[in-house]
Amino acid sequence: MDHPLPAPPAHPRRLVYLGSPELAVAPLRALVEAGFEVLLVVSREDRRRGRGAALSPSPVKAAALEMGLAVTDDPDDVLEVAADLGVVVAYGRIIKSPLLAHLPFVNLHFSLLPRWRGAAPVERAMLAGDAQTGVCLMALEEGLDTGGVYRSAEVEIGPEDTVEVLRNRLVLLGTDLLLDALRLGFTVPTPQQGDAVYAAKIGPAELQLDWPRSARELLRTVRVGRAWTTFRGRRLLVHDAALAVGPLGGSDVAPDSALAVVPGTLANVAGAVLVSTGQGWLALRELQPEGRSRLDALAWRHGAQPTAGEKLGP
Repeated sequence: MDHPLPAPPAHPRRLVYLGSPELAVAPLRALVEAGFEVLLVVSREDRRRGRGAALSPSPVKAAALEMGLAVTDDPDDVLEVAADLGVVVAYGRIIKSPLLAHLPFVNLHFSLLPRWRGAAPVERAMLAGDAQTGVCLMALEEGLDTGGVYRSAEVEIGPEDTVEVLRNRLVLLGTDLLLDALRLGFTVPTPQQGDAVYAAKIGPAELQLDWPRSARELLRTVRVGRAWTTFRGRRLLVHDAALAVGPLGGSDVAPDSALAVVPGTLANVAGAVLVSTGQGWLALRELQPEGRSRLDALAWRHGAQPTAGEKLGP
């Protein structure tokens, strides 16, 4: 694109909204409740949620229809709308050049840019052990999350935060940033500064618990969600866990220590389900065996009855 992208008007009132998942519902509702005119909502196409199931709308589409808003899954329909501004929240698709030339767009991105550009910024911040993250209201341009930042807010990542809890907090902060910018006006965005780090989408392989890693690293994986291991050759989801003191009193037992056991070994102790790791012990709290519902880890052990020295994982 050779010509400059259009800039947001000082006080836009007529909007188009692009988003799909549940986290994008709250900002849409807030815009409508604040009196902004949402002329069109663009969301992903309907999908089947299970084998043989009927097509289901995205959470954003369902909410938009409930509020009586016009909805489409074709982003080119934006070209037919006389809006002041496009608002993007977790849309999941690249906005193409003709739309960017037609209408200024802003995007809520859930990281402190330029760290964690891309599809999974909250998950990547959690896995990396970042102490802080945040949300940016940024100008949308052709590059991947490269636009200047209008407003931002920073939050601490707490020791008990899961990705779901952290993301919900960021959505609330981001919604406030968006409403403030719309009410108070847009100025020139600040260019991003620092080294860019990309947040690639996380697949199931990265969520497999690799027991030779440290308990702290493994706990971060659990906090991302859908962490898993195997037990007797079948998948076992780990929904909740905590750092723990080992059965012989060592909280961070080194692999070459006299107290060391093979990583992944289940400890036979009362009142807790402990697993040895490359450094430290992980206490399992909530599990889900393949094909079954979630259950307390102690209830799982009571049913599974692991033998002395039995391991999780391959």
